[in-house]
Amino acid sequence: MNQKPEPESIFSSTAPEAVGPYPHAKRFGDLIFVSGIGPRERGKKEIPGVTLSADGTVLEYDIEVQTRSVIENIRTILQVAGCDLKDIIDAQCFLTDIKKDFKKFNAVYAEYFNAEAGPSRTTIGVTGLPTPIAVEIKVIAKANS
Repeated sequence: MNQKPEPESIFSSTAPEAVGPYPHAKRFGDLIFVSGIGPRERGKKEIPGVTLSADGTVLEYDIEVQTRSVIENIRTILQVAGCDLKDIIDAQCFLTDIKKDFKKFNAVYAEYFNAEAGPSRTTIGVTGLPTPIAVEIKVIAKANS
């Protein structure tokens, strides 16, 4: 009788804490499914690239700083799974102001990935994210055996 493999939860002790009841990623067979990741830093209230008022309203943000932080957080999670950014095969990117931020986001993204060797990608404009951030990325990577 063939037993179906069970998905394995992946948690990183250095990536930002999840903002809900979910793991940083799941491994299933040869794939790593990374949850949507933002620019937050583990154990810190401040968010890289975000300036908040006393009541928590976003006063300003830097999409380039946030994008770098997101990609580095993804790298940290993938490293726990024995992978790296080069192993990403698909990326879903969410921007809260796609008209204003797409060009700068794309420039930072290109520092890490290129059209030939990088992952396939979808970039979507959204009206909001669960925390006061302007970018979130979710990826699927090939697990290294």
